[in-house]
Amino acid sequence: MKNKYTYVWVSLVVLVFGIIFIPKIIERIKTGTITQHDRMNLADNGETLGFIYLNNEKRKVPAFSFLNQDSLLISQKDYEGKVYIVEFFFTTCPSICPVMNTNLVEIQEEFRDFDNFGVASFTINPEYDTPRVLKEYAEKYGINDMDWHLMTGDRQEIYDLANIGFNIFAAENSGVPGGFEHSGLFALVDKNGYLRSRTDDFGNPIIYYRGTISESQGENNEGEKEEISILKEDIKKLLSE
Repeated sequence: MKNKYTYVWVSLVVLVFGIIFIPKIIERIKTGTITQHDRMNLADNGETLGFIYLNNEKRKVPAFSFLNQDSLLISQKDYEGKVYIVEFFFTTCPSICPVMNTNLVEIQEEFRDFDNFGVASFTINPEYDTPRVLKEYAEKYGINDMDWHLMTGDRQEIYDLANIGFNIFAAENSGVPGGFEHSGLFALVDKNGYLRSRTDDFGNPIIYYRGTISESQGENNEGEKEEISILKEDIKKLLSE
């Protein structure tokens, strides 16, 4: 008799659940909010990072080959099996580059013990930024990780790599301080050469990380928040993959 009443009680609970909640679930499926909610949970949990897609294909770092600060020829193959950050800068930059590279040096120190972490820095003023100039710049900023390469080479190849390969804006502009302008964004690349990022609150990839604000600063005058802290978190996630 007890089992019979238990069965009746469970059936009643299931019936009430169906009457109250199933119509709401169906409505969420129709409006798409159930998908958005699931994506938000994934973004909040942050267990994995998303891929960046172009024409329905995962975006991968295009082939490149440039001289680094030690006059060694470096290509994307030198970064195979490594998680790394990509930036575009120039040594005479009077504005955002010093902040960007100070932030990267901080990241360098945090991940110094990882042999599978690196940085790829490409100058957008290759005529001036020779290997010797890049070497002096590296010494000035304390850039000494063996997997951090500051690279120079053919001007058009570098600009194509920035604007087409990574879709990170870089251009010569005599009307701005320093004569060049660029976005100040960092790209994050996984061990297989794919661009990766976390998602925002709506499940969309943030794609790039803001490199022009330090953790200690918190946010700039425009209210934009620093992203160095989340970049560090995401590097750790890719290193553990």
